[in-house]
Formats: sequence, structure tokens, C-alpha cells
Amino acid sequence: MSGTRRTARHDAVVVGAGAAGLNAALVLGRARRRVAVVDAGEPRNAPAAQLHGYLSRDGMPPAALLAVGREEVARYGVELIDGRVEHIEPAGEAGPGFAVHLAGGPVLHARRVVVASGLRDGLPELPGLAERWGRDVLHCPYCHGWEVRDRPLGVLGTDPGSVDQALLLRQWSADVVLLAHSLALTGADRERLAARGVRVVEGRVVRLVADADADADADADGGRLRGVELADGRVVPREAVFVFPRPAPRDALLSGLGCARDDHGWVTTDRTGRTSVPGVWAVGNVADPRAQLVTAAGAGAAAAFALNHDLVAEEVERSVARHRASGAAVPA
Repeated sequence: MSGTRRTARHDAVVVGAGAAGLNAALVLGRARRRVAVVDAGEPRNAPAAQLHGYLSRDGMPPAALLAVGREEVARYGVELIDGRVEHIEPAGEAGPGFAVHLAGGPVLHARRVVVASGLRDGLPELPGLAERWGRDVLHCPYCHGWEVRDRPLGVLGTDPGSVDQALLLRQWSADVVLLAHSLALTGADRERLAARGVRVVEGRVVRLVADADADADADADGGRLRGVELADGRVVPREAVFVFPRPAPRDALLSGLGCARDDHGWVTTDRTGRTSVPGVWAVGNVADPRAQLVTAAGAGAAAAFALNHDLVAEEVERSVARHRASGAAVPA
């Protein structure tokens, strides 16, 4: 570590400038902590035109929310760094805390670390699917159901959770089909779907079909989704398709620190986001795949409260030690 260029010591370094990371930085900045936020510019919701379910921000473009968040944290002296963190390690000879190594840049020294690096959505490999992700290929009914209400909807059967997804979507539209695709449905599954009024379409899906002739109501880029083509050539007309992605947390930094994981491979945390490694918090989608923006923002705030109390406890302990070393009388 000797000879490596460093910036000033920070009370906390936050990795990721999404809702969780920025809200953690906001609370810490207001607590007069010296904070740096490092962001690689890869928000999970970048393909979406609008965000929903966030009180006072419903319908706002996701990028606009992050821009406002950056402006707000900057008011409190939070340092914003556009870059990627390669790895984090205990500071070692530099003293307690952590060395946060940036790709091609300095090494930040932090007393505490908040990892809010999010996740990647693993999508089925079907022609046309990834390109339409966040537009008319969707995953969360609570995020997008209202926008596609009363329209012909499809659910791509790739995961056992696809059945529950189809059952849930039925309250947004009377026309929902489950495209069986690669999913082996049980008798109980079929009964539940039938009782809910969800039609099952057998056959493997080969691609999504879009109307390339964009009109006044169609997206200028690629037209609107027209349907789903099956291996036998049939096209099932649909205006939106929901998929059950396989979330892959961006948690390599937490792995490198040795943070404990649960039986499903996700990093374990307490209610404040504190990991098994002292001084390290993990918040947002990197630790909770179900967290929506408003949930992630709240988790960031909870982590900041806990982290600040942790720093105060450390500072009080050091102050008491200095007080005793000075020979000052101990109060009765």
C-alpha cells in the first residue's frame, strides 16, 4: 500500500449512486460526515422511461431522480466521483478502516463503507427481448402494471415464479396468457391459472414480433410489440410481455471482503444493512432483489443512521481514552 496516491480520509465511502446510495450519502452529509460516492453509471432502471410507486416522484424519468439526488447531496459537501471501484480491502498499515481502490485512479481511505452497487437482470435469450426491456418487456406489475392495464398481456414461462406473476397480473388486465415456453406446469398450477382466468398457451417461444411501421402511437425506435412467435409459426398477439428475470447482484466487492451469505447466495445483512464484516453495509438491490426505488432509498437512510451511530460510538471511546490519558479527574 505504501507509495499509492490517496485522497483525504473519508468517514464513509458509498459505492453506487442509485436511490440507496444517494440517500445514504444525503443523511450522512447532513450529519456533517465527510462522504464520497463512487458511481460507475450503470443504473438498473436505465431502460425505463418512468419510475413509479415513489411518493412525490411518480412518473419521473429515473435519470432525472438521480440528477436531483446528486444535486441534493452535493449541497452538504458530499464528493461525487464518476468511476468504478475495483476492490476494497482493510486499510492495514494506513490504520483502521478500508482502502477503496478505484479503477485507474486514487485509493480512497474510508472509516466505513456502504455498498449500494445494485444488480443485473438476467434475461431469457430470445431475439428482440433484451432490446425491448423496460419498454414493453417488463417484470414488475407494481412498477408497470398500471401503464399496461386492460391490454393483452403475456407472461413468459421461464421460472416457477412465472405462474404467480401471471396470477398477479390478472388484476390489471382481463386478458392475460401464460406462455408455457420452457416451464413444466403442474396440475395445481393449471387449476389456479384456470380459476383466475389466465389462459395457458403451449409451445416454445422463439422471438418477439414488433410492428416496425411506427405510427403516431408507436415508439419511433423499433415500433410497438405486436406479439410473440412460437416455434410452430403461430403468433400470439400481445402488447406487453412480462418475464421473471434472474437477478445477479453486483456483489464482487462484498465477496472480496468476505461478507457472509445466505443459503441462496445473497449477502446477509441486519435490518440496517450491516454485513458480517464490521464497518461494511450493503443496501438496495445488491442485498435485496425485491427492493423498489422507494424501498432502496429507505434502506440507504437506515444504513446511514446506523453507520453514523457506529462512528459516534468509536469517537466517544477514543475521547474517553484521551480524557483519561490527560490525567483529568473522572466524574463521580
